Amino acid sequence: MYHKVKKKVHVLLHPTQGETKWDKVLNAFLIILILLNLVAVMLETEASIYEKYKAFFDGFNYFSVAVFTIEYVLRLWSCTNEEKYHHWFWGRIKYIFSWDALIDLAAILPFYLTSFIILDLRELRLLRLLRLLKIFRLTSYMKATKVITNVFKNRFKELTIALTMVCGLIIIAACLMFFVEHPVQPKKFASIPDTLYWAVITLTTTGYGDMVPITSMGKLLTGVFSLMGVALFALPAGIITSGFLEEIRKSRKSQQIICPNCGEVIEGEPHDYH
Repeated sequence: MYHKVKKKVHVLLHPTQGETKWDKVLNAFLIILILLNLVAVMLETEASIYEKYKAFFDGFNYFSVAVFTIEYVLRLWSCTNEEKYHHWFWGRIKYIFSWDALIDLAAILPFYLTSFIILDLRELRLLRLLRLLKIFRLTSYMKATKVITNVFKNRFKELTIALTMVCGLIIIAACLMFFVEHPVQPKKFASIPDTLYWAVITLTTTGYGDMVPITSMGKLLTGVFSLMGVALFALPAGIITSGFLEEIRKSRKSQQIICPNCGEVIEGEPHDYH
């Protein structure tokens, strides 16, 4: 009975492992609560709103911490259902120091710390901002986010190459522009590290205008690097897009069913056919 209940709790908290209505209801509730916390944290910084609805914000904070605490405890209790955390003691220690568990802990720990430490309003709000980390846990509540994770895993090498090329172009642009513009603008283009800022702003086509070349060669290089930046910064977007298309094709392929009578491929969810 004990192990059966623990397994059910684990499945409820991990939507990728369950297909019941309660899985969807619970995870939808947690997603909405996380999003409402993000809104609350932002509204609390507006003095007029916070002072008027202070009791509501405090009550919502207590409620959120209570829910997140229960969730954290249940996740810690049921984590031994996973193979990598199977040991009753060391498995839970390993889980506590996992990325997901640390985020969950950071979202509730400031509340309990303030019970023992007296803080002013500014420090209290700063600690409450840690609840924003919960947004990184949204991937644990939605099955669709698994596609995003798979895209970055499968395209990691291509994205690393693209990032290396981008970084290389930024460094080359900064070095060339420093040697061209430093003699005439020694304060603005004071060093190559300072010029790296110009390179990033130029290659991303942001162009704040606070560091502008005035020599003919500098202007020419700016035009060349701007065009190269547009082309090169589009590489990661193309890689990610192709990755998404590939994952969608895999997902559709996994949903294909062969008719036992005629042998034709049937498109649709497996549970739609019997």
